[in-house]
Amino acid sequence: MLRLRFGMNEIISTLMFNYIGILFLQFLVYGAWKDPTSFGFPMTPIFPEAAIIGPISPATLGRVHWGLAVCAGVAVLLAVFLKRTRLGFELLAGGENPRAARYARMPYNLLVLLVMSLCGALAGFAGCIETSATVNRLQPSIMVGYGYTAIVVAWLSRLRIGSIACFAFLLAGLRVGVEHLQLDLQVPAAFGGILEGMILLSVLAGQFFDRYRFTLRGRS
Repeated sequence: MLRLRFGMNEIISTLMFNYIGILFLQFLVYGAWKDPTSFGFPMTPIFPEAAIIGPISPATLGRVHWGLAVCAGVAVLLAVFLKRTRLGFELLAGGENPRAARYARMPYNLLVLLVMSLCGALAGFAGCIETSATVNRLQPSIMVGYGYTAIVVAWLSRLRIGSIACFAFLLAGLRVGVEHLQLDLQVPAAFGGILEGMILLSVLAGQFFDRYRFTLRGRS
């Protein structure tokens, strides 16, 4: 609604609303949802067994869980939806060129609300999977900045679902590798963010030179 009414950039508004979400989470884990047996630490009780996503195989020791299969299935469904349905075509067309979508009499405002709601729901669903499968409870330590990594993934993939899956896997490996480097070689925790920022800046610079070209013009 902020985008449609005031033309506000959705990335900026989402980043600002993150602080509201963080404070609301802290309000819950420090207050009504706090585990009385947590010795004062801000966390909820352990989820019921039916609400915990288990590992795919006991041999994975809980590191690879069924949430990965669910995310892969959702990615396939989204790819089919965008490529094979009329609504998916309208979403792609509206994202590529809003003026052309309005000229073709597509319901652009409704499409924006739909895609924002759908993406917000999927982000929340991913957060539920991460919380259920890894820590089995709600606590502030789950906020590790995956959203900022997702911005880098979106830029690298240029919003293509197949590329999103590939770059998300690679950057996830980068984050895990940096954690091991931090433990083994005492590398600063910010090293992963620095690498992600350098990758994003390199891609943006490449897009700039792909669109513009420097030419030397002599005096006439």
